[in-house]
Amino acid sequence: MKSLRIVFMGTAEFAVATLGSLLMNGFNVVGVVTAPDKPSGRGRKMSKSPVKVFAEFSYLPIIQPENLKDPVFIDSLKMLNADVFIVVAFRMLPEAVWRIPATGTINLHASLLPHYRGAAPINRAIINGETMTGVTTFLIDGKIDTGKILLREGIQIFPFENAGDLHEKLMKYGAILVIRTLAGIADKSIVPHLQSEFLKPGESPKEAPKIFPEDCIIDWNKDPVSIHNLIRGLAPNPGARSLLKTGDKKLSFKIFESYPENAEHNFKPGFIVSDGKHFMKIATGKGFLNIVNLQVEGKNRMSTIEFLRGFNISDCTIVS
Repeated sequence: MKSLRIVFMGTAEFAVATLGSLLMNGFNVVGVVTAPDKPSGRGRKMSKSPVKVFAEFSYLPIIQPENLKDPVFIDSLKMLNADVFIVVAFRMLPEAVWRIPATGTINLHASLLPHYRGAAPINRAIINGETMTGVTTFLIDGKIDTGKILLREGIQIFPFENAGDLHEKLMKYGAILVIRTLAGIADKSIVPHLQSEFLKPGESPKEAPKIFPEDCIIDWNKDPVSIHNLIRGLAPNPGARSLLKTGDKKLSFKIFESYPENAEHNFKPGFIVSDGKHFMKIATGKGFLNIVNLQVEGKNRMSTIEFLRGFNISDCTIVS
């Protein structure tokens, strides 16, 4: 098993745990493919991907292709004579790449496939109020997240976990699952299964499309649990947001923590209820959303008590 020649492909922080686990378990990583350095921040200083930073620290050979279909890049991959490619939080690979290794190209995905295929499986699972998710290893094919499944492991989502919390948990479980997958491939104990075998009769896969800015806007007409799940699913980044009118100013604000309250009321959705000192809740379509902490445009993140110290709540309204 440890003699397998592995090329690792990844960019984001989520991928670092798996690369580290491969090295800690003595696997032979012969190359790392990651995104090119790119300018970031106000100074537009060139920054490295988390995977590149870790790979440099570990003295691993690094390839940073601009174009995954570039013949020079593809030839450089072939020269590594890899038995298997491991892909975590990377880009969609062209067929000319994923077909190179004889054993196949294995992808780690942060959901229980076939559900939540796509770019934002962690966010979408929480937004949709799921209580279970997981990690899956599968063989890459010509479409996004549709290849034959190798291993899956289910993981509970707790009621007040947010996307950041779940990201950290799935990152660790995923790293372990990749090691188990490689062990199963080496001893030929894993049989790949079609994703359709994991669907109930008549069931369709739930999707996990990319999060866009418009997905982050809170609709106060919805019920408080749905809004609470949106906030959890977008915390800490990019954050669920709304618009606050204070005096003659309109300020965008994000909510990071909340808890729902099911209660009948006659307030218009978006109406703020507060004692001006200790609590603040916002009327929704079928109850209230209690605010725990938030961030107003131009300010640091703060608790509700801190917010109420700095703002005259009687002069504040939510703009739908």
